[in-house]
Amino acid sequence: MALSDKAAANAKAGPKPYRLFDGDGLYLEISPRAAKYWRLKYRYAGKEKRLALGVYPEVSLKVARGYSEEARKLLQNSVDPGEHRKVARASRLTSAANSFESVALEWLLRKKSIWAACHWTRVAALLKRDLYPWIGSRPIGAISPPELLATLRRIESRGALETTKRARIVAGQVFRFAVATGRAERDPSSDLRGAITPAVKHHLAAIVEPKEAGKLLLAINHYMGTPVVRAALRLAPLVFVRPGELRQARWSEFDLDAAEWRIPAERMKMRQAHLVPLATKAVDILRDLRPLTGHSDFVFPSHRSPQRPMSENAILVALRALGYTNDEMTGHGFRAMARTMMDEVLHFRVDLIEHQLAHAVRDPNGRAYNRTAHLDERKKMMQGWADYLDQLQLQAAGANVVPLKRATA
Repeated sequence: MALSDKAAANAKAGPKPYRLFDGDGLYLEISPRAAKYWRLKYRYAGKEKRLALGVYPEVSLKVARGYSEEARKLLQNSVDPGEHRKVARASRLTSAANSFESVALEWLLRKKSIWAACHWTRVAALLKRDLYPWIGSRPIGAISPPELLATLRRIESRGALETTKRARIVAGQVFRFAVATGRAERDPSSDLRGAITPAVKHHLAAIVEPKEAGKLLLAINHYMGTPVVRAALRLAPLVFVRPGELRQARWSEFDLDAAEWRIPAERMKMRQAHLVPLATKAVDILRDLRPLTGHSDFVFPSHRSPQRPMSENAILVALRALGYTNDEMTGHGFRAMARTMMDEVLHFRVDLIEHQLAHAVRDPNGRAYNRTAHLDERKKMMQGWADYLDQLQLQAAGANVVPLKRATA
């Protein structure tokens, strides 16, 4: 007699396990603790076996009968249902291990010791926000170009064209890592070039004309904000490092007697240590600041806690307070200012300027310059640049000063 839902529901626990049979090998086993388990008894290759089909009432009688019917169909095709389940489970585990998200997380982990922390965090956030929700659980080797394109279109549809471009690049790096590690056959992102709307490239605003630079320097000199931000503003054009490298500067990195700032590799974008020669004015600014912030690890600590550096927006907000809009000047703009005027006005050697900007520069033999390369020349260049900025500021203040001229280095 077939089992009914009512009988299954009313089955009570006994002192020993017992079974209620439904037919064709399907039965409900009731444990002494009143737990109810669906089981299928079957024979394969002359041996009696059992297959677990779930727990009642989470798995209803109707669903259990459906599972039993699927198992009997496998038996009719000479397939052991138990072994089939093991293979399916292993396949699911393999698919999960080879999903886009799992491969991307493995790739990110390998990049953590290579990339700057801020860049790593941005890439991880982009993957989590824009790619994982749509293709994260998909086996990476099964993702097709149209599927990836549909995901990128979601980003594009909100007008984030630059993010769309970055997402395609990041996805391509993950796919190529999958290819290299045997989890995918090819990179589908390579088929999408030209399929998404290109982003219009906007350079970060910068003042590169000497007269206007002098006005900016004069405004900075009269900045009425906090001493920490004022010092950072005054130092920025003299060292022209990236904004993140400046705001996270540690006192331990400076040798003021030697007039040198050695930024460790882990804080540099290219993950290579960088040496910044300090002009006399830069050293004076730092000596004046040290009594105020020397108790902190950070040269420019946050006003809320000396255990943290000042805000990412501190320099930008200060420039806005001085009347410079986002279209006129940014914290990153001091780098463009130095790059342009040191080359076009002061005629310093381009390789020295590029090296001081921490860009990749190679010698005539193809070897990358190390952090101390051409140190004497760079010290002279940094002092000459600081002297030139002082003259621009004096000119802006109305002083009758002849602009500094120098021979090509």
